[in-house]
Amino acid sequence: MSLTSVSYTTLLSIITLLILEGCKRHKPPPYPIPVQPVDVLTLQPQKIIIHTNLPGRTNAIEIAHIRPQVTGIIQKRFFIEGSDVTAGQQLYQIDPSRYQAAYQSAQGELLQAKALEKTALAKVMRYRNLIQDHAVSKQDLDDAIATERQDRGQILTAKGQLKKAEIDLTYARVPAPISGRIGRTLVTVGSLVTANQNNDLAVITRLDPIYVDVNMPIVTLFRLRQEVANGLIHPRPDGKVPVTLTMDDGAHYKETGALALSEVNVNTSTSTVVVRAIMPNPKKILLPGMYVHAQLDEGTIPKALLIPLEAVTRNTHGDPQVWVVQPNNTIALRKIKVGQIINNCWLVTDGLKFGERIVIHGIQKISPGVKVSPHDITH
Repeated sequence: MSLTSVSYTTLLSIITLLILEGCKRHKPPPYPIPVQPVDVLTLQPQKIIIHTNLPGRTNAIEIAHIRPQVTGIIQKRFFIEGSDVTAGQQLYQIDPSRYQAAYQSAQGELLQAKALEKTALAKVMRYRNLIQDHAVSKQDLDDAIATERQDRGQILTAKGQLKKAEIDLTYARVPAPISGRIGRTLVTVGSLVTANQNNDLAVITRLDPIYVDVNMPIVTLFRLRQEVANGLIHPRPDGKVPVTLTMDDGAHYKETGALALSEVNVNTSTSTVVVRAIMPNPKKILLPGMYVHAQLDEGTIPKALLIPLEAVTRNTHGDPQVWVVQPNNTIALRKIKVGQIINNCWLVTDGLKFGERIVIHGIQKISPGVKVSPHDITH
């Protein structure tokens, strides 16, 4: 090989190496990873009223089954079926003839007893004066006193008989024991009724106010009591729990009632307790046996921490968690504790603080430690 050929080959190799080295120096840098934009919510305290919604049924506050207290023939009816009656109002008239006669007889016996007692008392007074002169014996005076006392007892007996006859006359009028709405009559004029029979003459139902009984899960009752004890929920100053109703067709009942009591016995089949509210019912819209939805206002949380439902995910154990944007705009996954749902938001009880930022939208494209471009939104 000639010197010229070797030199040419060497020169070509050097040029190739220089070109490769130049390419390495001018190689463009790797493409930068884009920062993921996300919508974030800065947590702020909110004042909320805690509502508990439960299904329930209405029940009458008073029901009176009208039954005869005396025996006789129904002579007349004095009410219109389905109307409102007042306590003491006459409903029926039972033939009073025998009871009127008994009343008059008791009056006569009372007058006789009073007359005898008056005579016996005068005799006692006279004997007390005569005994000083030894005109009567001590035994005669004692007998006169005993007779006067017996006659006084007869007066009491006669008064009792007169009172009983008077009561029977009142029962023959069949007065209404309570005020309310009376249903259909179950007997007609001319029917024979007997004292203390098992069949009703009619039924009176008091409709205003009316009870609403709801079944509250015992876990809900415990949770509410615990939240009140911990100071999370502030009850009303007067201690009352307002109750509002939604009808079965979705209509809102305009009147507001109040919680009256909660049972102390738990239903072993459903693990619930009966909670009773008293509702005003001036227009008689609510009737016993109706199905309603009751909303109980348990109290106020002055500084509640609420987060949208879509911000919460679940881990493999089912625990709730959220994506938190840290001060350097990197992402961290944090487990939290939540309570009930209020206005399409979770009530957070632990795990977050006011002022922190959580991811609302864009959760599907982030992972722990990734840097994001946060965009503040309001909810």
